[in-house]
Amino acid sequence: QVQLVESGGGLVQAGGSLRLSCAASGRSFSTLTIGWFRRAPGKEREFVAAISWSWLSSSIGYADSVKGRFTISRDSAKNTVFLQMRNLEPEDSGVYSCAAKDGSERLANEQMYPDWGQGTQVTVSS
Repeated sequence: QVQLVESGGGLVQAGGSLRLSCAASGRSFSTLTIGWFRRAPGKEREFVAAISWSWLSSSIGYADSVKGRFTISRDSAKNTVFLQMRNLEPEDSGVYSCAAKDGSERLANEQMYPDWGQGTQVTVSS
């Protein structure tokens, strides 16, 4: 099981930036996938971005709505994944949660992720 703790949420004006962090612990992280998901009030949770790595390769995926504005990355030494969010829009508001799974398939499918963090609130004002 992987324990995940998010941080970095807050209130920002439209056009601003935030960087979210997801610190992982609990097992070896030589191979893992970390995904970011968000849930806006009254809406279903949706995929935002994911990063998957192994000894041989790594891959990254983004939702179309955030491509070109959000960047996912990781610091392997700190077992931490970051989500850099730029040019934020009010529609980006919601609770952002990171999740972990094994394997690089179906990055956007939240059902594939067994381990979740508690979430961090992002509010973008217009």
